Amino acid sequence: MNPADYQRAARDWLERNVPSEGRADGDPIAQAKDFMARLYDAGYSGITWPERWGGQGLTQQEERAFAAAARDFTLPVYVFSIGLGMTGPTLVDRGTDAQRERFVRPLLRGEEIWCQLFSEPGAGSDVASLQTRAERDGDDWIVNGQKVWTSVAQHADWGLLLARTNVDVPKHKGLTMFVVDMHHPGVTVRPLKDMSGRSNFNEIFFDDVHIPDEHRVGDVDDGWSVAVTTLLHERLSISAGVGMGGQKDNPASLEALRRTVDTSDPLVRDELVELHIRSRALALFNQRLAQETEAGVFPGARGSAAKLLLAELTLYQADLATRLAGPESVVGGHPLGTVLATAPGLALGGGTNEIMRNIVGDRVLNLPPEPRVDKTVPFKDLKVGTQA
Repeated sequence: MNPADYQRAARDWLERNVPSEGRADGDPIAQAKDFMARLYDAGYSGITWPERWGGQGLTQQEERAFAAAARDFTLPVYVFSIGLGMTGPTLVDRGTDAQRERFVRPLLRGEEIWCQLFSEPGAGSDVASLQTRAERDGDDWIVNGQKVWTSVAQHADWGLLLARTNVDVPKHKGLTMFVVDMHHPGVTVRPLKDMSGRSNFNEIFFDDVHIPDEHRVGDVDDGWSVAVTTLLHERLSISAGVGMGGQKDNPASLEALRRTVDTSDPLVRDELVELHIRSRALALFNQRLAQETEAGVFPGARGSAAKLLLAELTLYQADLATRLAGPESVVGGHPLGTVLATAPGLALGGGTNEIMRNIVGDRVLNLPPEPRVDKTVPFKDLKVGTQA
């Protein structure tokens, strides 16, 4: 099937299957799982993922065609965004065959929800300073510690956990990655409520949580290289909008602004043209990265550039929409209120803009790296977080 026919077929399916807007009856998580199962059974989940592990085994052409078809719909898939964009691709790249066989298909079909467990109260931007410990106990690992700012953890069945397994080596070399059962009795999830009353993030506590060694992803003490894989997928998925469900309802989008502001003003038109140029440039950059990935050339650190561009575009978009809409946009439940409240988050999640610039400068532009005084010091000799 050529891309145009694939896009038409996908759009026809979405028109018949996407839940009606504003539907509030029933359990939204159950409804999302039902939709995801139907999406998978129709062949539109895991489009480019390997057939062996439950994907469709198609190309980026079909992936882009589906994304184009979905652009005008609001898909109830956000709760699956971490699994689809970050943990699932990590398991495909770095997991064992047994792990792929167990976890990938249920993830793609929406039967199980995933979260990512990296950040801690004393290790946000500097993830490698984390202190959650995993200690070997026969065929198991026992985990104790805390994570924070974790999306969808309150709904998650499984999490991808980065923990410290060796304090006698530098901080990047003593980490190991695990798959953790979020329903284990030693796992406590506490939603964090923000000023809007929503709980988009959570803090998680681990108290003597047992993880079988068969759920270890990668080698012992080589978790940082696995984490880098996850972070690269995270930045690429954020920039491409994986699991975000389309932009149909975004009141700051170019299409929405053209309907609500005075486009007869040449200065307003100039502003909208600038927004279009920035949006189109990011779309083309993401398309290039996708084509390179399909050709076997992994984007690497350039994924950080895509994520940085999206964060800056989102902030610009929110600022422009607010300026054009006027003061009423920030009061009285105006639709732009949510856009303003959430836009800064993209400059933090997946690595701050400052970190993205450092990565691009160091690994893409080959500029001299920043001085690192802790690169060769054993973790036990560092004073980080709450460690004395």
